[in-house]
Amino acid sequence: MAKAMESYIWSIWLTFPDPRNQGVLIAPFGPGVYQVRNKNTGEFVLFGKGKNLAYRMTSLLPYPHGQGVRKNLDKREYILNNIENIEYRTMALKNFADLTEIEREVKNLELYKYYT
Repeated sequence: MAKAMESYIWSIWLTFPDPRNQGVLIAPFGPGVYQVRNKNTGEFVLFGKGKNLAYRMTSLLPYPHGQGVRKNLDKREYILNNIENIEYRTMALKNFADLTEIEREVKNLELYKYYT
């Protein structure tokens, strides 16, 4: 059975920064996972992992605001179009194996609007 998400040690929920207003993203500069939710609706939008979480999270926004090569434009545009209501939290991890285990547990919960 999946470990309850609240039993993990998460950061506090933070407002997702708007790059158009010189926002600042606070995230681990190493392995970790993140959750994103819409604070207005309470809906969990997505969950992700990264070897360098801060960099990975910059790919959540479409070009020219975000980095990386994510191919899910709908997800990236959802974040940008709802950015005033988007919150995130992160969890730093020791290694990539922990990322994979937590990702598997989280996906089994079927909580999220987007999974890729």
